Amino acid sequence: ERIAFLPRKNNWWGPAGQTGPCGPDTEMFFWRGESEFPPAGSNPKTDEDNWLEIWNDVFMQYKKIKSEIRNPKSETNLKLQTSNFKNDEFVYEPLKQTNVDTGMGLERTLVVLNGYADVFQIDTLWPVIQKIEEISGREYIENKEVTRSIRIIADHLRTATMIMGEDKGVAPSNVDQGYIVRRLIRRAVRHGRLLGMRENFCDQIAQEVIKIFNPSIYPSPTRGGAGGGVYPELERNKEFILTEMAKEESKFRNTIEQGLKEFEKLLHGFQMAFEKTGQMIKQISGKQAFKLYDTYGFPLEMTQELANENGLTVDVAGFEEAFKNHQDLSRVGAEQKFKGGLADTGETSTKYHTATHLLHAALRKVLGAHVEQRGSNITSERLRFDFSHPEKLTEEQKKQVEDLVNYAIDKDYHVSFAEMSVAEAKAKGAMGLFADKYGAQVKVYSVGDPEAPADAHTNSLAFSREICGGPHVEHTGVLGKFKIIKEEAVSSGIRRIKAILE
Repeated sequence: ERIAFLPRKNNWWGPAGQTGPCGPDTEMFFWRGESEFPPAGSNPKTDEDNWLEIWNDVFMQYKKIKSEIRNPKSETNLKLQTSNFKNDEFVYEPLKQTNVDTGMGLERTLVVLNGYADVFQIDTLWPVIQKIEEISGREYIENKEVTRSIRIIADHLRTATMIMGEDKGVAPSNVDQGYIVRRLIRRAVRHGRLLGMRENFCDQIAQEVIKIFNPSIYPSPTRGGAGGGVYPELERNKEFILTEMAKEESKFRNTIEQGLKEFEKLLHGFQMAFEKTGQMIKQISGKQAFKLYDTYGFPLEMTQELANENGLTVDVAGFEEAFKNHQDLSRVGAEQKFKGGLADTGETSTKYHTATHLLHAALRKVLGAHVEQRGSNITSERLRFDFSHPEKLTEEQKKQVEDLVNYAIDKDYHVSFAEMSVAEAKAKGAMGLFADKYGAQVKVYSVGDPEAPADAHTNSLAFSREICGGPHVEHTGVLGKFKIIKEEAVSSGIRRIKAILE
């Protein structure tokens, strides 16, 4: 009576892609109804509201493959017919090596052990809920809509805080992990608006998350019971987290009202079209969704959520096409330049190219290892270098960078290159845009001794090491005097330096 049999769509895991290891699973649930014991016949299939899943076992015993490459010698080839697969396109072969992949939810277990109504009442989340109640003036149990919005704010801002707390310094942006952070914060802001929160609040919630995991509150048992904490990096990167979160919220608040008005205009237009033609428009076009993204900063997921709340869908394929067209247009000018941002390969541009490597190394030394190249443009008159950093450089920082670059020039380092694999380049500490696709072999340029560790400081044997296609000067002494003429913001978390050689 404790076992409920559910169909494959409920009790099957994987594969992660179209093909690969997969298998049936079994889920363990805990009774959370009002009575001490569940009534006869009650199980997760018939009474899902009163059962909480806390554990899951996946029996990895099959390999999903395309039917045309199946192993004819296999004793068993299973054809699992479901709505997810077309005809006989895929088959399932038994894995030679089987295993049980098990996972238990720590926070859900805490819910059960403490008799809480939901996961948001555990010790590491409830203070966050209370802070949201305090700021918004709303109550968690007020109604379903309020509860949902408070949960989204708590969950999303806790997640964003943890991501931003990593030492690599992930700031909100439109790429990679930065875009995940941006989506989390912006959805939280939107739900804060539904609760009447018209002023910035995200950094206050982040502060609460950091306080919960403060080393002084939760000392590390692995470090003698003091210091370190559960997530010491949160306290270490606290200023970065709070500053970047406040900046992102302020930036989005500047456009969210206009964006929501634009969305309301879309709805009004749909209604007018229905009254005129009798045909109901049920989908927001890809172009309309892209305009909300490009002009008002609405992530696609937010537009989908708004659409769903109004009984509409979004043309995702159309959005992706509009996004790609936008990217293609943005590349037109850039495609006419050489790799590395050089407008030409003349003597002066080559000098600026080498100076860019020195600048990159100096910035990482002065500002920190979170600094990464985000773009460059080099002409015979100046260099322009974009890099990741959350705030404006101080005059002292700019002077330190200038002094380091000029030190490297005065040192007259020899510049050399060697070809090697990407793995070897990483092992030698070479900087590179590793999100890009490199070939089997890459060129690695070293400023200084190619065998010494690269570190941009005085008396360093090697000042810089980067993956680069060149060209570069042979000695840094020919560059002249390096001078920063401008430092400015390009976008959130991205700064730009313009510099000249005198």
